[in-house]
Formats: sequence, C-alpha cells, structure tokens
Amino acid sequence: MPAGDNYSTRPSSDALSEFAAAAAESLAERFQALRANLPPGTRLLAVSKGHPVEAIRALAGLGQRSFAESRLQEALPKQEALGDLAPLDWHFIGRLQANKVRPVLRQFGTIHSLDSLVLAERVARIAAEEGCQPAVFLQVKLRPDPSKTGFSAPELRQHWPQLRQLPGVRIVGLMTMAPLGLSADERRILFGECAALAQELGLAELSMGMSGDWPEAAAAGSTWVRLGSVLFGPKSCQG
Repeated sequence: MPAGDNYSTRPSSDALSEFAAAAAESLAERFQALRANLPPGTRLLAVSKGHPVEAIRALAGLGQRSFAESRLQEALPKQEALGDLAPLDWHFIGRLQANKVRPVLRQFGTIHSLDSLVLAERVARIAAEEGCQPAVFLQVKLRPDPSKTGFSAPELRQHWPQLRQLPGVRIVGLMTMAPLGLSADERRILFGECAALAQELGLAELSMGMSGDWPEAAAAGSTWVRLGSVLFGPKSCQG
C-alpha cells in the first residue's frame, strides 16, 4: 500500500452490523426450520460450545431455553454474561472428570454423561453435599468405539440395582452416540437398541442424535437431540 494512503482493510461498522444482522437472520431461519421438523416429543438441545454469547442470546430471544456445553471453562463466562436473561436450562454434555463434578453441579441442572458406576456414586455424594438433585443421563456404548466411554448393555443391567437407588440424583434416561462410519440404517438400529434398553429399565428420556444423525435418532424416539453446527453454523470461537 503506498505511503500516505488513508486505506484500511478493516470492514466498516455498517458492514459489521449488516453481517451480524444476516448471521442472526440465518440463525433464526435454521432454528425455525429445525423446530418445524422435530417430531412431537423430541426437544432441541442447542449445543453452544464453540459459539459466542451473542448467538446464544439471539436463540434465547427466539424462545430457545435449553443449551449445552461440554467444557466448564468455556461455559462459566458465557453463563455469567447471560445472567441478565431469564434463567436458561443448562445441560452438561462433555466427559465429566472426577475433579470437576462439584463445579459442574453448581452450574448445570442436567448431566448427559455419567459413564460408570463410580462416577455416578461420586455425583450422587457431591450432589447431596451441595443440596441439589440433578437430572442425569447414563451414557451407554452399544458399539465398539475407542473414542467413546459408557456402560455396555450387560454392564448397565448388572449395575442398575445400585444405580437406581443412588440418592441425590434423578436418573431420567440414557444417552448414546453413534460411532463414525455407520450407515443411516445402522444408526437407526443402534438408536432403536438404546430406546429398547431405556424402556426395559423404565426410563422415559433418550438423549440421542447430533447434527449429522438427528433424523434417525428422532425417528427412534429420542426425546433430546443435541444440535450444534446444523443450528449455529460453523464454530466461531474455541473453548
């Protein structure tokens, strides 16, 4: 750029405002389209991890109340920044580390990732100490997947007598994730097996389905679909 030119590559404030308005419009359109396509009994859990506070605020303005985060350090500043809103329904969907149980219980009313009896017992004990009673989903792993944890069906049946008697927590349902590489038909079978296992145990809720496979999960009876990129678009911040 020649010296003395009064030139900047930064967009003007008007351009930024127009971009923000277009993004909000697209978010609203995606939200309304998803809501229109969810079957009765399937609720939308907006996975806001990796997305800015402004997007959460915009969705809340459209009527979305349930949001999910997977990292405590990313969730805390968002929750603080949104403190002026009517209370939101925050769900924790990440891998729950033992040393993070207490702060997670203080910030989230629902946990989707109890993947062992030991962790469930720890959550129950600390919840009693904190005077809260979170809703929890037991994470099940119904197919081989080295990147995922969870109860196998036999393990869950074995531990169910102990799990169902834990004080301090409300076990409301099962959560599962389909491994990468499954066909749509294979995902339908997997989600159907999870739904059958929940019915066997007398659990009414199912947390199944993400941006790439939520239609199959909803068809199998999922009561919560966890949607991030298909709702918010590409991630715009890192946690």
